[in-house]
Amino acid sequence: MENSLTEYGDAENSPLGIERKILCIGEALIDMICTDKGKSLSACHNFLKKPGGAPTNVAAAIGALGGKVELAAKVGNDPFGKQLIEVMQSFGVSTKWMLQDEHHFTTFAFVSLMEDGERDFVFNRGADGELSRADIAAIEPDKFAVIHFGSATGFLPGPLQSAYQSMLQKALQKKIFISFDPNYRHLLFKNNVQPFIDQAWNFLESCNFFKVSDEEALLITAATTLADAIKIFTQKTNAVFAITLGKEGTMLSINKETIIVPSIHVNVRDTTGAGDAFVGAVLYQLCTLQEDLNSLSTDVWKNIIYNANKAGARTCEYMGAMEAFKHLNNSIFI
Repeated sequence: MENSLTEYGDAENSPLGIERKILCIGEALIDMICTDKGKSLSACHNFLKKPGGAPTNVAAAIGALGGKVELAAKVGNDPFGKQLIEVMQSFGVSTKWMLQDEHHFTTFAFVSLMEDGERDFVFNRGADGELSRADIAAIEPDKFAVIHFGSATGFLPGPLQSAYQSMLQKALQKKIFISFDPNYRHLLFKNNVQPFIDQAWNFLESCNFFKVSDEEALLITAATTLADAIKIFTQKTNAVFAITLGKEGTMLSINKETIIVPSIHVNVRDTTGAGDAFVGAVLYQLCTLQEDLNSLSTDVWKNIIYNANKAGARTCEYMGAMEAFKHLNNSIFI
């Protein structure tokens, strides 16, 4: 584990206290990445098997930092589902709500980067989409300080979509701090993006914090510039939000004020999981603060986002999200 991150600004603006618990909900899956450069999936002979799924990555990052986190997801009762559970446990994530489905295989995503830069992608959906309202009915939202929704697959038709909506309503009723990352994947919605946008707005208008990429900001708002997208977000939501800009840092919007928080330079090997590390670092820090999470100052948010930028950047120095998360720990916030 490496100690490579420092705070943004005065340490007194980021007081640390007793940790509170986080719930992440969404897909857990296996990414099968073609390692034959420029080959289509039909021509590919070699694949690298990697645990994945956006909320799974976020939970792993939180666990790596030392946070208290549980993951609600469904995997198959097969070797790949077992691997996902074991990987989460290795990061200290509670797998109480990682359920194994007897009738559906663990979800797979096969991907290859073609010579023209396009991705050849096949999504073999299985158990992740079967997480139902009944499966999560016993989860008590008020035992968590933060509930994070970060799964584009949660907006596809099926039980997971219903479970997402159910947990959102419970979190709102209990006034739990809600975090959201839309994690748009064009290859899942390429034929009809509007349902994704409509459902994303339901969460954006309900949450306390959300993170989007610059591309997602333009897609969801239908704006032509980031400045216009920010105006739409501030008009339609009450959330603190972050728009990630890669190496340029992050646009932080709080109390209708927009600030660019810088990142750091790294030698990029793989950007997989950088956004999830960013979100995980934000949520971990929120759950170490003693203040009301809805009343944090701009300076505290600057510290939080700067640390999250560095966590995301450091993730890019390693191949694969889970491998990168092994190099995170809570000493990064000293």
